[in-house]
Amino acid sequence: MKILLIGANGTIGSAVATELEQRHEVLRIGRSSGDYQVDISDSTSIRRLFEQTGRFDALVCAAGNVTFAPLEEMNAEHFALGLNDKLMGQVNLLLIGREFINDGGSFTFTSGILNRDPIRSGASAALVNGALDAFVKAAAIELPRGLRVNAISPTVLVEAMSAYAPYFRGFKPVPAVDVALAYAKSVEGLQSGQTYQVG
Repeated sequence: MKILLIGANGTIGSAVATELEQRHEVLRIGRSSGDYQVDISDSTSIRRLFEQTGRFDALVCAAGNVTFAPLEEMNAEHFALGLNDKLMGQVNLLLIGREFINDGGSFTFTSGILNRDPIRSGASAALVNGALDAFVKAAAIELPRGLRVNAISPTVLVEAMSAYAPYFRGFKPVPAVDVALAYAKSVEGLQSGQTYQVG
């Protein structure tokens, strides 16, 4: 398969690349690095990416920004970052990408644990993750041509605990290599409309 991997240089993206490159052609895509570049918050940038890559069999997005801040300090602009980037960025990858994806192809997006198990300063992430999981479930029933869409919802990563441990007390972190298996399940399996929870 020809797989577009957005966020390929991140902790999750690197692990997903290592897993999928054993069996598939993986194009590594980042905001400012990789084989191609894209800003998922910009629909024009997304369309340009697909015009450059051409037709593909699967898309994986392990990218997306949200604001982490105490709710009392947040305003609409803080929430707009996550809504425009992590949420609508991934939604637009499907809306635009469906024109370029081959029949039977799949989209795999990234949400996260915080809508199920919230933390301090995580309201924006919780909002975006919940919306994304709901979108995946609803979009799956309407996709034509055998297309599929799933989300991966990991807990905090072992590799991220040095930075995020104070926010995730009591959480059991998972290694990125384990999270990568869920992406392989989505890309290489047959299910659609699922949110694969890891951890």
